[in-house]
Amino acid sequence: MNKEIAKLIDHTILGTDVSADEVDRHCQEAREYGFKTVFVHPCRVEQAVDRIKGTDIGVGTVCGFPFGADLTSVKIEMAKMMAGMGISDIDMVMNVGFLKDGRSQEITDEIKQIAAVCKQSQEHGRVVLKVIIETCLLTDEEKSIASMIVRDAGADFVKTSTGYLGPGTGANNADVSILRKAVGKDIGVKASGGIRTLGQMKELVQAGANRIGTSAGVAIMNEEL
Repeated sequence: MNKEIAKLIDHTILGTDVSADEVDRHCQEAREYGFKTVFVHPCRVEQAVDRIKGTDIGVGTVCGFPFGADLTSVKIEMAKMMAGMGISDIDMVMNVGFLKDGRSQEITDEIKQIAAVCKQSQEHGRVVLKVIIETCLLTDEEKSIASMIVRDAGADFVKTSTGYLGPGTGANNADVSILRKAVGKDIGVKASGGIRTLGQMKELVQAGANRIGTSAGVAIMNEEL
């Protein structure tokens, strides 16, 4: 089993109808294959933290998901609550409507405030902040602008997609290349949405991704075996 591949994967279970048994199974898979994190909804964080304790696997959750249109105060409070529950990662959604409005400063301020929460988290260690820009809704120029906002606001990763907008709206090599070019080596690039095979994953890493969000982590690892 290729541990380097496993440690690039955020093993994700963010469906609307996810049950407690499914979360347990997902956590067990994360333990078995050694994924970087297991990603769950906020209401499942406590369960996931309990199931992976004693390992080096993180628990990630989402903020402002999937539309990014929550009030900044709501996003900040969610980040504080989740950080206090022992998560390792937060993937927040940028307010894409504000980007379209040209309200870059408001987006920057929001990310900065949530980044500050993540960096100040002491009890359970620093939380990694990723910002989803929903590339399928943006022009190439907007993708670059959004990525630079994320970088300059102090986030750790810019992320392609929520994966919630249907087939063909997830990660692709061209978008990952744009994001990586925009942020340089300063921060990470996470590719997410529709990633189902080892071949896809390797192409996205070649394009510049250094984290992969997928619910197909087990299938990808079994290809590698």
